[in-house]
This record gives sequence, structure tokens and C-alpha cells, in this order.
Amino acid sequence: MLMIRLQRRGKKHQATFRLVVGEKRSKLKGEQLEELGWFDPNQNKSSFNKERISYWLGVGAKLSVTANNVLVDAKVINGKKLAAHKNSKKKEGEKEAAKPAEAAAAPAA
Repeated sequence: MLMIRLQRRGKKHQATFRLVVGEKRSKLKGEQLEELGWFDPNQNKSSFNKERISYWLGVGAKLSVTANNVLVDAKVINGKKLAAHKNSKKKEGEKEAAKPAEAAAAPAA
């Protein structure tokens, strides 16, 4: 499956990113099919090739969550931002277990 994702470049603490398309299972540092643009979060600058991005999405490439959020911010694609970090199942289970205990303690007080 093809993925459009960010490839980190730059020095320590001066990261810049390339937007690349490549096979999902291939190493990100390895060879990619095509470079679609770049993004510099330190200076809030970016440049993306909208035609090629729409082509690859039309062919069936999927966006990574972070790449999707960057492209939505840059108004290259329409849509909503996606949650980049999800709660783990263990933490969700602990929260659900804590709610009934709190509810039982409230009426007793």
C-alpha cells in the first residue's frame, strides 16, 4: 500500500520534513517513489505540489495522520484534522472502572 508521509531531514533541533510517497512497508530513510513538497515547522514555511498530491490520492495512496494534519493546515486538502495520539486501551479501561467507583461513593456521602 502506498503512503504519503513526512520524512525527517535537518540537524538536531532544526528538523525539516519532506512530504514523500512510497511503499508503507519500506523504510522511511530508504528510497521513495516521489517527493511531493517540504515543510519547515521552525519557520512555519512549506511548499507542496497540489497536483501530484491529488494524483497520488486518486491512485489510492493513503495519508499518514501527521501528513493529513499538515496538509489541512496548509489548505492543500479539505477535511478535518485527525487525532495523532490515541489513548491506550489499558488507560481507557482504568477510566471506565474508576467511574462506577466514584458514582457509588457519591450517594454514600
